[in-house]
Amino acid sequence: MNYTTAVHETVTALRCVREQWVELLLAIETPPADVWPPRQLAHTRRAGDDEPLVVEDRAPLVLREHPAPLNLDALDAGLAIERMLFDLADTLAAAVQHAKQDDPRRWEFQHPGAANARRAAGSRAYGLHFASVWIEGRVLDEDTEPEQQLDGTPTAPPFKPLPPHLLHEARRTARVAEGRLLRTLGLDQRTMPVPDRPCPWCGGELTLHTTPDGAPSVTCSTGEDCMAPVPLDDRGRRVWGWGDLVGLVDALAATEQGIKV
Repeated sequence: MNYTTAVHETVTALRCVREQWVELLLAIETPPADVWPPRQLAHTRRAGDDEPLVVEDRAPLVLREHPAPLNLDALDAGLAIERMLFDLADTLAAAVQHAKQDDPRRWEFQHPGAANARRAAGSRAYGLHFASVWIEGRVLDEDTEPEQQLDGTPTAPPFKPLPPHLLHEARRTARVAEGRLLRTLGLDQRTMPVPDRPCPWCGGELTLHTTPDGAPSVTCSTGEDCMAPVPLDDRGRRVWGWGDLVGLVDALAATEQGIKV
């Protein structure tokens, strides 16, 4: 694999982890989800409320209290992903960091002897999002050019370029973290029946299709004889894409209440 491809794949994986991290935080406080509805729809609204859910606390999972997490698998995955990226940042910093103590771009290592837990955590106290962005900067070789002081005197850059062997370690770690997060959230590539919920229009079996690179979709096994108001896919099945899934959720809810669609 060439250097450019490795950089691209690493950055893509890191950004996926950041984008989906809020979903994992929500999953920790939510009972394990059934196949239906897809997780991308499950958290769009509060029950009986039109306000979107927002999670603003980015404190590391290791520094939070978890008296009764509702989804231990999600908590275990989150802790493991944090540990992977924090350890990776430590490794990269030890190899390429020149930034001075007062430079905000500096990755601070853990200081176990500190009395305050956040101080003891070093840069880990800022959470996974910060660690991921910091690692991405090293992968993209940001801040690796000589800088100048106010008097024009050149100074060493804050970081050295990342050597190839550490780029490939960053790629491996980022992709492992991404894969575990997507599997935990059920957003990896898979196909599974929607249990106990036949098609509201024809009674056919509904199948949920997920992929890490796009929105979920649902197909009906009946084919073109199904009268659902959605298009056919290339295999002749009625298919609900992302724009149609809310309508399918509403139709299934109506059917459960005995209302004909």
